[in-house]
Amino acid sequence: MIYLSTFHLPSREEEENFFFSRTPKNMRTCYTTKYPFGLFRHRDLPDEFELDDITIFCGNNGSGKSTILNVIAEKLELRRNSPFNRSAFFGDYVDLCDYELDKTFSLNSSVITSDDVFDRVLDIRRVNDGIDNKREDLLREWLDNNGDDVDTTLHGLDDYERWKRISDARNKNKSQSSFIRSRLVRNIQERSNGESSLSLFVDAVLDDGLYLLDEPENSLSPSNQLELKYFIEDCVRNHGCQFIISTHSPFLLSLKGAKIYDIDSEPVEIRKWTDLECVKVYREFFLENEFKF
Repeated sequence: MIYLSTFHLPSREEEENFFFSRTPKNMRTCYTTKYPFGLFRHRDLPDEFELDDITIFCGNNGSGKSTILNVIAEKLELRRNSPFNRSAFFGDYVDLCDYELDKTFSLNSSVITSDDVFDRVLDIRRVNDGIDNKREDLLREWLDNNGDDVDTTLHGLDDYERWKRISDARNKNKSQSSFIRSRLVRNIQERSNGESSLSLFVDAVLDDGLYLLDEPENSLSPSNQLELKYFIEDCVRNHGCQFIISTHSPFLLSLKGAKIYDIDSEPVEIRKWTDLECVKVYREFFLENEFKF
């Protein structure tokens, strides 16, 4: 499903005209950077990016692919959790952008970054650490209440809760582990960081939405990158989603039907994933080492 059909970044002329307009802000010399102005000064960008069900911006670190996603997200006012590199001129740059929507996307639409993935892993660790601490407290309670010197007599209604805990801990039908399990929720996820990272996408991507993914392969193993590829393809095919992705993962670059803009090429152009330099590096490496397999 295509919601955002085209997106226009400011041309060199539009950038120059902005700074030739002598506004109080432009005349100040206190700014150390005018980012993202000038980032693509020496790149021959298309007049506008034509977007598909899956559109990928591929390029080396520092090529500007993440900046393009952030600009699109700001222009469309998409929901996001993690902050990004925003300068004093970022809003001015965004104001010069333009876009065309084919239809309205869901309010569920959002930006998902590698920082979000990392935060998900940390959150799960924090919860699980808290559960582990609670498990130790319950173990100590079970041991304390099973000692020979424990008073098991009920001393009135005010003593009921203490007596109930002791009785439950000394229940012959309950082992130590079953006592702890009955009072302790299972760890949110007993899985690897990669699996926890993958779960973020499954939870965040809902039907009929536009999703911007900034280097989503971070923290994902090769097998989980493949799982994410299949998940994205299914969301497009069966759940009415559109994806705009920045990546140099060969697994995600191979997304079926993806339109790929090679930000490193001059001029910037659409390429097949098998023609991209970052994919060729992988291919050449494995061909050179094929005899070792």
